[in-house]
Amino acid sequence: MLKLPNLLTLSRIVAVPLLAALLWWPAWQAGYALAFVLYCLMGITDYFDGLLARSSGAVSKLGIFLDPIADKIMVAAVILVLTAKGQLTGPVVGDLHVVAGLIILIREIAVSGLREFLGGLQVSVPVSRLAKWKTTLQLVALGALILAGALPAETWIRLCGLASLWGAAILTLVTGWDYLRVGLRHMD
Repeated sequence: MLKLPNLLTLSRIVAVPLLAALLWWPAWQAGYALAFVLYCLMGITDYFDGLLARSSGAVSKLGIFLDPIADKIMVAAVILVLTAKGQLTGPVVGDLHVVAGLIILIREIAVSGLREFLGGLQVSVPVSRLAKWKTTLQLVALGALILAGALPAETWIRLCGLASLWGAAILTLVTGWDYLRVGLRHMD
């Protein structure tokens, strides 16, 4: 039987296609508003499934496996749809903001592969405090960009979202390098 934290994690995975569908139609402000609400609910669910699992001692192997996957699927889906719909464009650098999203996606894939490799060697790589800050900044950035799509005009929220996305990309490079240094110690 699945425990409540695992059900919450699975609900986030199942909600990703709906989130992507709501973001898909350009200039549909109501869709972006609904996507923002869903995105926030997914973030709240992420917080509470971890809190419930730890506080009740219900941490499971399934939860440990699914939780980071749910986060990565959600982030990847949002970045890809926002990119496809031209939402990662803005002042100063135009569509170069896509590079920040690409940096985040490349790091997520590389670190997942590194963790899988090191897991085979029975080497654990704990999540660093800086990586948690990176995740928080990246989730705030994507939330701001979704919210900006629900608003009628270019706003400071969109600019903050783009700036935060770059901040997350920089932290992504730093934390990715930290994980790689640990991993290199265990490679021939």
